Amino acid sequence: MSVFIDKDTRVLVQGITGKEGSFWTKHMIELGTCVVAGVTPGKEGQTVEGVPVFHTVRRAAAKTNPDASLLFVPPQFAKDAVFEAIDAGIRKIVVTAEGIPLHDTLKIRSAALECGAMIFGGNTTGVITPGVAMMGFFPYWIDRVYRKGRIGVMTRSGSLTNEVTAMVVKAGFGVSTLVGVGGDAVPATRFAEVLPLFQNDADTDAVVMIGEIGGTMEEEVARVIADGKFTKPLVAFIAGWTAPPGKKMGHAGAIVTGGKGTAASKADALTGAGALVAKRPSQVGELLRSVLNK
Repeated sequence: MSVFIDKDTRVLVQGITGKEGSFWTKHMIELGTCVVAGVTPGKEGQTVEGVPVFHTVRRAAAKTNPDASLLFVPPQFAKDAVFEAIDAGIRKIVVTAEGIPLHDTLKIRSAALECGAMIFGGNTTGVITPGVAMMGFFPYWIDRVYRKGRIGVMTRSGSLTNEVTAMVVKAGFGVSTLVGVGGDAVPATRFAEVLPLFQNDADTDAVVMIGEIGGTMEEEVARVIADGKFTKPLVAFIAGWTAPPGKKMGHAGAIVTGGKGTAASKADALTGAGALVAKRPSQVGELLRSVLNK
């Protein structure tokens, strides 16, 4: 079982004829992803890797019945592209664009909550079920990082994901589903909203959370655990222990202000709730082994 995408998920790619869209469509198909259609206005009738291209999402939906959409669309057009997918009845959406205007992201999140859609991003590498399917741009062929297993992973960072997940694999585990919620200041879906998916997944034994400074998403996870709404083991790694206050570090959401959102404060909240916190990526595998008695 996977928590977002499996071999039967019918994926639409918005922006499929662009350089990134066509490149990653090829690799998604090679992994096993069921890519049924693409959308690029003005290019209907073309194909990419054998996938038919349509002018609009609505026209693609009428012909191919997709149930998920992956967006390779510039940030200034992301909101309209997401709304086009929602209007066509799609409720699983991954947005890769980085730097979507804040008010656009707020409208996307509001629309998702209203209609019951789950949207990951912006600024995410996507979602992958190793060995099965993906929506995004993961180097799935690197076996020391993307090995199939029973550990759920949710992350704000693409590059840190590879490093931490490699430690999970090195410790003898693999990944059930990896979810990138995105590194923009306001993700469309928050960590605490992903946890129920892993809680209800019989093929996930524990979860690794790759967080970072800034915002309150990690503290929200601590509250979910403390309230007894997530009962599986959770190991967290928080990036940014040495970051100076008030200075943005990489992602739009990674900034400490007013003494809040530090790595230390997030770690305190998580350990207080019963989670395990790794100071270094290399400790993640060790903590998993300790909590799963492997």
